[in-house]
Amino acid sequence: MTMLPAQFGAAAAEAGSLTPSLLAMSGGGVRIDFDRTFLVQMIIFAALIFVLEPLLFNPVLRVFQERERRTEGAREDARVMQEEAGELLQQYERALARVRQVASEERERVRAETRKLEAEIMEEATRTASAVVQEGRSKIAGEVAGMRTELDAQATSIAQEMAARVLGRSLR
Repeated sequence: MTMLPAQFGAAAAEAGSLTPSLLAMSGGGVRIDFDRTFLVQMIIFAALIFVLEPLLFNPVLRVFQERERRTEGAREDARVMQEEAGELLQQYERALARVRQVASEERERVRAETRKLEAEIMEEATRTASAVVQEGRSKIAGEVAGMRTELDAQATSIAQEMAARVLGRSLR
């Protein structure tokens, strides 16, 4: 069995267990008594606010404000440090690019010098080899001429000796 507030109020009234103010609340309208206790409670509340504001509320609010200020300060410091780190990274990258460019130019210069030196060495080696070959040819030509002269001088005696062997007698 479900009871509506009006029925509850009527049933309670019959039982005699509810006070008349509760009956008024359950019956529809709300009745508030503004008596001395309400005024005393309001005065105590105002006095507590007046006393606790400088002792509790303001210090707590200052702590909250200080914490917020420090947090914002730390965030700002972190942002500034992040910007500085970004700038330093860009400077580093620019310096690294310059170093790479200088190293590349130096490497090309050394390569050009090496090629030039290699060409000079090869040219000198070619000249030296040509001179050695020419000297060798001259020496060989001189030796061939000397041998021819010697062979020409010996050719007659060899021819006479061969003829003697073929004929079986001495030609002199």
